[in-house]
Amino acid sequence: MTGIDKNTKHLDVQSHNSNVPIDSDGASGKAQEEEFSLLVSSMDRSLSSYDYELPEQMIAQTPLSPRDGSRLLVVHSPTHHAHHIFRDLPHLLQPGDLLVLNNTRVIPARLYGRKSTGAPVEVLLLEERHNNCWLALVKPGRRLKAGAQIYFEPHNHLEHPIAYPYTDGGTPPLPILSATVLARDEATSGRLLQFDVPAGVSLVGLLDQYGQIPLPPYITDSQALPEQYQTVYAHTPGAVAAPTAGLHFTPELLERCRERGIKQASVTLHVGVGTFRPVEVEDITSHKMHGEWLEVPASTVEQIRETQASGGRVIAVGTTVVRALEGAAASGELQPYCGKTELFIYPGYQWRVVEGLITNFHLPRSTLLMLVSALIGRVRLLELYQDAIAQNYRFYSFGDAMLILPEAVK
Repeated sequence: MTGIDKNTKHLDVQSHNSNVPIDSDGASGKAQEEEFSLLVSSMDRSLSSYDYELPEQMIAQTPLSPRDGSRLLVVHSPTHHAHHIFRDLPHLLQPGDLLVLNNTRVIPARLYGRKSTGAPVEVLLLEERHNNCWLALVKPGRRLKAGAQIYFEPHNHLEHPIAYPYTDGGTPPLPILSATVLARDEATSGRLLQFDVPAGVSLVGLLDQYGQIPLPPYITDSQALPEQYQTVYAHTPGAVAAPTAGLHFTPELLERCRERGIKQASVTLHVGVGTFRPVEVEDITSHKMHGEWLEVPASTVEQIRETQASGGRVIAVGTTVVRALEGAAASGELQPYCGKTELFIYPGYQWRVVEGLITNFHLPRSTLLMLVSALIGRVRLLELYQDAIAQNYRFYSFGDAMLILPEAVK
């Protein structure tokens, strides 16, 4: 985690678990919740209203090279959009605008190991709770009880694996990384794993040897290198998935934006289990988001205030930046913040900070699709998706992008 500014406010998670404004006493009022509920139409509430058909061949399996050669659907107004290339971005924005980037770095969070019986186990690390104790999704995990041991080998042993199983009190040869199952986490159906690492060593520092970058499940044949699933400005380790809107930027494109007078600021939001959790209730207002760790530093808050005061626009690069900024403004005013957010944004949400958005094309029925719908309207967004499909855009993590300008926002 990055250093915390002395002015950073620490808000509790509960205060970010709502789309409604926060009362002056810090609690969300029932009357406010009822008022917000009335803003959401029955169609916007319905999970099935966020469905669309996507031909499988339009799911991008590999990243483009160069990164900024991807296509960009630009939404100019509620009725007008156009097709560009991502490297056109500096001329689509205005001098004085502010791009807000998510500087999280994806960690090699997927590990393959074996139980003491020799049975294979796949582990996806989600977040560190304390001192090398991690919340993780484990597959298969149904029979993995508290006290069970999992053993992991470094990459250079994978082609010539050591002998299994470790029965009858046998000791696995070194170097082996081990973890003990502590408990089941009811909120995520995951497991709490205590990793046995040398004193003074962090598990994150060992993951380059033991882990792999976890690509999304819909990428089935990608030969992408780990660095291709990182933004060029990735800095703070902790995410289990990339903030994919940022994958389109190159150092040269960022410099061209600066030369045009388009400023840049950073936040950190570590993409977590929410990325892998589908909405399972038909009334989306009943869906609960899993908390994700974020930091909005005081320097970024100051840049945003200066931008707005001078007539510039705040453009979020990705839905993770949206959640970070709007989560940090849950009290009604943007403040420096370090902690977790469970903010779920869907149509009817009252925007506080974000004025425009750069984002990829998202999965049907996903919370990300609902977030973008809150900005320009569900019907309008699905119309744009249909045009993108007709124009053979590439979808999802390695796919093309959309720029929603402030003039297009509802």
